[in-house]
Amino acid sequence: MQMTSAPHLLAEDGPEYERILGDALRHAHERPDLEGVGDRLNTEQLRTMALGATALITAAAATEYEHYIKARGELRRAAAVEGAEGAGGLPGLDGPQSTSAGSGAGIGAVITVLTPLLAGTAALIFLLVGYLLKAVSPSLTFGRSMVTAGWFFACVAAAAILVAAVGLLVTALRNGATSLAAEEEEQELPEEVARAREAWRHALLERGILPFFRDALADPTAGPAARTPHRSPNRIPKVGYSRPDFSGPDDGPAAGPRPTFTSPDFTSPDFGGPEHQPD
Repeated sequence: MQMTSAPHLLAEDGPEYERILGDALRHAHERPDLEGVGDRLNTEQLRTMALGATALITAAAATEYEHYIKARGELRRAAAVEGAEGAGGLPGLDGPQSTSAGSGAGIGAVITVLTPLLAGTAALIFLLVGYLLKAVSPSLTFGRSMVTAGWFFACVAAAAILVAAVGLLVTALRNGATSLAAEEEEQELPEEVARAREAWRHALLERGILPFFRDALADPTAGPAARTPHRSPNRIPKVGYSRPDFSGPDDGPAAGPRPTFTSPDFTSPDFGGPEHQPD
């Protein structure tokens, strides 16, 4: 689920808000005031609610966030001014030369890609024709020359493939080092900006996210995390077979006690022994 945009939260700080929210949810069970997590609301429900209430939560740390944005903006403006001055003070870094350097790099890449392909194709053709000529006329000198040229182009293709592989490896290592340097530069912020960012994170967690979780868990309308079918308190649980409940029309008064039926008492006739029977 994407985070709802807030008017006072920049888009570049949205991932940071989600990261702080995720950390708070991962450590929610360690806080006694959030002991209801998993009973009434689970972490996914809390995450969805918090992402939907981004504007409300981030407003609790608006002062610290404004200070952080101001400090970060001043740092970026200073870096932009220094970069512009450095580019203007070095001769030869104008637009046309930069364009020609880029075109040179593009030509080098094209050559690196096409050389193995062209050399391999030439080697295949020369070897095929040379060996066919040698098979037809072994004494023909032109056939041996074609075979020699074919093996030469095969060596060129192999060397070009090796150079291209080395170039790709060097480029990958260079890009990896550049990305690591960029990450380290981003992490190593000036002290003022680092303090402002940490103050915003702390205020966002303590005054925004955690109080929102506590209010959500204390809400009596919040259902349990694992809902069970609702059962009426007057409903008899069905075990085996139970009779249906009948009620009178218009929910009238309950009927009186049902008449009971008592079986009659039957007694057997008095039969005497054989001495009492008539002759």
